[in-house]
Amino acid sequence: MSLIAVAALAACQSGPAARQDSVPLRNPTAVVASRTGSDVAQLRGDWRIAEAAGVPVGLGVIVRDDRITLGNAVYHAIGDGRYSHDGKQLWLHWVDVGYRTAALGDPAGRMVFVMNRGGALAPDRRSAAHEILDWYGYDLTRLRRATE
Repeated sequence: MSLIAVAALAACQSGPAARQDSVPLRNPTAVVASRTGSDVAQLRGDWRIAEAAGVPVGLGVIVRDDRITLGNAVYHAIGDGRYSHDGKQLWLHWVDVGYRTAALGDPAGRMVFVMNRGGALAPDRRSAAHEILDWYGYDLTRLRRATE
């Protein structure tokens, strides 16, 4: 095989695959919205991340009236269902009627998670959270589950 043929074959090879953590978790062309009209008083309390990408599974989350504490990061309310920390946003996308499970994510696609309280995440609430996150363009194949 000639040197030119080898060079041509090498040029056809794709470069190294992009690191999974450098690819956004959300399709930026998909519609996205935060949930409005949630009862902040019912969101208050301690939660645990049941499924996540971009943040550790099992991490504790504390919700107060005007902020969400996620590990060492404190996200302050900037609008209905929207929070911000150091230029990064966290949006509440969905919460079940009993305020036991909620789906949140960064519209820029840096993180997404389902948080739960009161025991194991029920299959019907997991399914509902996945449905809305999928609708908003999040890559659900990258979610990791906490051991239950």
